[in-house]
Amino acid sequence: MAIFVETFFLDPAAQGTLQAKIQQMIAQGILSGRFSKGEKLPSSRKLAAHLGVSRITVTLAYTELLANEYLESRDRSGYYVSENAPEPPQFSPLLPQQENVDWSRALGRRFTGGATPAKPQDWNTYRYPFIYGQADPTLFDHANWRLCALQALGQKDFQALTTDYYDQDDPKLIEFIARHTLPRRGILAQPDEILITMGAQNALWLTAQVLLTQRRMAVVEDPCYHALRDILLQSRCHLTPVAVDRDGLPPGALPDAADVIFTTPSHQSPTNATMPLARRKALLDKARSMNALIVEDDYEFEMSFLGAPSPALKSLDTDGRVIYAGSFSKSIFPGLRLGYLVGSKPFIREARALRASVLRHPPGHIQRTAAYFLSLGHYDSLIRRMGQVFGRRRAVMEQALSDNGLRVAGRGLFGGSSIWMRAPSHLDTRLLDQALRPKGVLIEPGQSFFHDDHPPHNFYRLAYSSIPSERIADGIEILAKTMRESG
Repeated sequence: MAIFVETFFLDPAAQGTLQAKIQQMIAQGILSGRFSKGEKLPSSRKLAAHLGVSRITVTLAYTELLANEYLESRDRSGYYVSENAPEPPQFSPLLPQQENVDWSRALGRRFTGGATPAKPQDWNTYRYPFIYGQADPTLFDHANWRLCALQALGQKDFQALTTDYYDQDDPKLIEFIARHTLPRRGILAQPDEILITMGAQNALWLTAQVLLTQRRMAVVEDPCYHALRDILLQSRCHLTPVAVDRDGLPPGALPDAADVIFTTPSHQSPTNATMPLARRKALLDKARSMNALIVEDDYEFEMSFLGAPSPALKSLDTDGRVIYAGSFSKSIFPGLRLGYLVGSKPFIREARALRASVLRHPPGHIQRTAAYFLSLGHYDSLIRRMGQVFGRRRAVMEQALSDNGLRVAGRGLFGGSSIWMRAPSHLDTRLLDQALRPKGVLIEPGQSFFHDDHPPHNFYRLAYSSIPSERIADGIEILAKTMRESG
C-alpha cells in the first residue's frame, strides 16, 4: 500500500537543514507507527513538489534513510519502509505538553452519568444471551437486503444516494410509511406530518428538545426505558415519574401540572403491560383536560404474534395532541438506526428544523434501501418469520420458567421479544448477572429502568430474540441454579 503524499508535512519548529527535516519527518512516521513496514513512499519527484523543495534534497534524505535501514529500495519500483526498520514503541508516547484546561469548569453541560447500562459488545459469544434488542443472524434476510442496497446504488437512484436533502427525507420511504405502515396502526398522516429519524431514541430526543423547557413538566412511566429518562433529565425539565400497574400508565395518577406525557401503551417498557382500550381513551381525556401533549413510543407493535395489537393511541386522537414515534431498527436490525415521528404540522416543522441543524438528515442510501426492502414485501416476510420463531421461543421459555419455579413479573399480551422477571427480594440481579457471565448466560438487570435513587434490585429482563429455542431451557436451568446458590 502506498502512503499518500498529503500525509507529509514539515515541522516548522524542526532544527537543521531541509534534508535533515525530511529525514526526521519520515523517521518519526515510522517510529510512531503511522507508516508500516512494506508501505511504499511517494516518489522523490512527487514528495519534492508537495513540500516545495528540490528533488535532490528529497533524494539525499531517502539515501540517508536507506543507509540507516529505515527504508529499502526495490528495483524500478521506488522506496519502501524497510522490514528492518525500528519497531514503534508498544506504549503511547507522552504528549509534548500537559493540558492546562480545567475541564471541570470548562464543560458547560454534562451528558455522562445517566442510568443507561453498557451492554456487552461480545454478546454473541455467549451461549445463552437472554438480552434485548440484538439481531439474530439466522432470521435476518441477508440476501434481499443486499439486493435492495445494490438497487439503491444504481444509476436510477443516483439522486437519492448523493443528494443533500437538507431538512427533507426520501419521498419513497415517506410514502410507504404514510400508505402502509401507519394505516396498520389506524393512523392517517400527510407527508409533511412525518419525519424520518435516526431510530426511536433520536425521535424521542428531538421531541424532548422541541417540547420541553426548564419550566415545563414531563411525566414518565416508572419503570421506563432508561435512555428516555436520560434524555429528559438532560432537557432540565421538571420530571415526574408515575408508577405503572398491570395495565400500564394510570391516568388518574397523572399530576395536573403535566405538560408532556411519555408513554408506551401498546407494549410498556420494560414490564410488557398493554394498556386496555378504555384506559387509552381515559388517558386522552385526561390529557385534554390538562391541555397536555402525549408522546407515544409504539415499539415492537410488529411482534404481535399472539394476537392482533390494540389500536395505537395516535389513532384515537381527535385533536392532534399525540405525537407518535416508531422505529424500523428493532424489527430489521438495531444498527439500521431508522425511525420516524408522526405529529401535527407545526411540531414536525420544528423537529425537522432541529434535525437539520444537528445532522441534516439520515443517509439517503439507507433510506432508499429501506424503502425498497419495505415496498418489495421483504419486510413483511421478515416480520412473519420472526413472529413464528419468537412464538416458538416464547413457548419454550414460558415452560422452562415454570419448570424451574422462576417468577414472571410481566409478559406481553400480544407477543414481544422479552419477559419481565422478579427475583426473590434479597437478591441483587446485578450480582446475579456477574455470576452468570462465566457460565455463558447473559441477563439484563432491571435497576436502570426505575426512577429512584434506591431502585428495586431484584428485577431483571429475559429476551428470546437472539437465542435459539434449543438453548433456552438449558440457559434457564443455569439461571435458576445460580439464583438458588446465591440465596
